[in-house]
Amino acid sequence: MPHPLRALRARDFRVYFAGQLVSVAGTWMQQIAMAWLAYKLTNSALVLGLLGFASQIPILLLGPLGGVWSDRVDRRRLMMTTQALAMLQALTLAVLAWQGWATPALLIGLAFVLGCINAVDVPARQSLVVHLVADRALLPNAIALNSFMMNATRFVGPALAGVIVAWAGEAVCFLLNALSYLAVLLALAALHTRPGGGAVKPALHALREGLAYTASHRDIRLFLLLVASIAFLIAPYVVMLPLYAKTVLGGDARTFGLLVSSAGAGSLLASVFLASHRSIDRLARRVGRAAILAGAAVVAFALNDVVALAYPILMVLGFSVVLVAAGSNTLLQSWVRDDMRGRVMAIFSVAFLGVAPLGHLAMGSLTHFVGIRPAFVLFGTLAVGAGLWHRRRLRQMGGGG
Repeated sequence: MPHPLRALRARDFRVYFAGQLVSVAGTWMQQIAMAWLAYKLTNSALVLGLLGFASQIPILLLGPLGGVWSDRVDRRRLMMTTQALAMLQALTLAVLAWQGWATPALLIGLAFVLGCINAVDVPARQSLVVHLVADRALLPNAIALNSFMMNATRFVGPALAGVIVAWAGEAVCFLLNALSYLAVLLALAALHTRPGGGAVKPALHALREGLAYTASHRDIRLFLLLVASIAFLIAPYVVMLPLYAKTVLGGDARTFGLLVSSAGAGSLLASVFLASHRSIDRLARRVGRAAILAGAAVVAFALNDVVALAYPILMVLGFSVVLVAAGSNTLLQSWVRDDMRGRVMAIFSVAFLGVAPLGHLAMGSLTHFVGIRPAFVLFGTLAVGAGLWHRRRLRQMGGGG
């Protein structure tokens, strides 16, 4: 098998990869449809910020406990439960949109419900991947391919969602997402691996143990800080894209979908870049550089009002963000002890997904008062500063620059 795809030699990883490929595409379609529906109902940047905040704040609050749970039970069964609940959430959205009952409050409430589900699902999913490849030498490639799958769907899903919303409405996107969960449920049922179920300790003791382990590992700590900085300063640009597409570029749902797909194309390239490497040598330095590039791309995006230039800028931005997130994930998975994997990956999820809603709320509020361009310039400039600080700390620790 070509070496960028070598982890697919593992039967369980191959089955899981196929199921997730379908399901995550549906998830991206739902995210685009929810954001567009919320903006269509309100024309409010603040509501977009609140939608992003509600969808991810549960990960900040509940993610560490989700990691404790992931280390204590069969992760496959746990994921089957969370995926079934997510299917019900998508079906509820489909009915509300189809009947015209959707309101901003209901959309924000259902986004919060999905966030609670993801607070348990994400740590289990992150720590499951390592158990699907028997050969640990394949682990970096498996993580990179998992990122590739997430970003391949991010490239295709939003573009499809933009077309479907324009021609058939948001309800169809929600229904297709609900159906897509069948693929991952079948894949999980077909796995031979039964990971999880470690030594049962009191939940708070296990949580304190995971936090202490993370705090004592300076490399893990440094990269978690960088991921959290990028999540707060860069990730919120996504929830502001409907506003940017309509007010700056004068576009519609298709323009919005293409903007997100452009970022997805860059993310896809970053995943291929990571998957093509056999080792993690020099990855730490590349992650630091990518953080600086991501901040610069946000500033360039803010200053641009030409549609044709917006797409390549977002490709660079998508490439940089995924190199930071997936590259840091690969480094952490390579460093962490197996018995701490679920808890450390839960903390990683909090740093990347849990901190992001605070950024959504901050950017939504700032955009409401000063406009989208000044908000993007400020956040992008701060991200460049965070990347430069990370590079300096990495040099001081002997990691190069």
